[in-house]
Amino acid sequence: MSQAELKQQILKVLDESKVGTLATVKNNKPHSRYMTFSHDELTLYTPTNKETHKTDEIEDNPNVHILLGYEGEGYGDTFVEIEGRASIEESTHYKEKLWNDHMKRWFEGPDDPEYIVLKIQPVSIRLMNDDEDSPQSLEL
Repeated sequence: MSQAELKQQILKVLDESKVGTLATVKNNKPHSRYMTFSHDELTLYTPTNKETHKTDEIEDNPNVHILLGYEGEGYGDTFVEIEGRASIEESTHYKEKLWNDHMKRWFEGPDDPEYIVLKIQPVSIRLMNDDEDSPQSLEL
């Protein structure tokens, strides 16, 4: 599979999978939680509250690991592994871009000062359990 085809397969998984795991580092140990993800090309975004452990952990160490996909019975499902660097975005641009009515449960609106967006720039991406030569790494 060419790099262009691989990128398209990865983008397909990102389009179809909105919930995945985000792992941060806490006391030199991984700490994972489920998050909702959006993407623009290969950059991922996820909303959160600025007063969470994950925010503190990212401020201390921006290296994160994300798993997306694997939504059927788990046997042979295609998924992606993403290693990336997270940053905390508080700009109106990102907050409005991700805002939806489901978030009213946690935030007053896109201008809520507690609402932030985590932006994850990929460092490496691997497509897993694809029929062809799995895993395959996308060159970034």
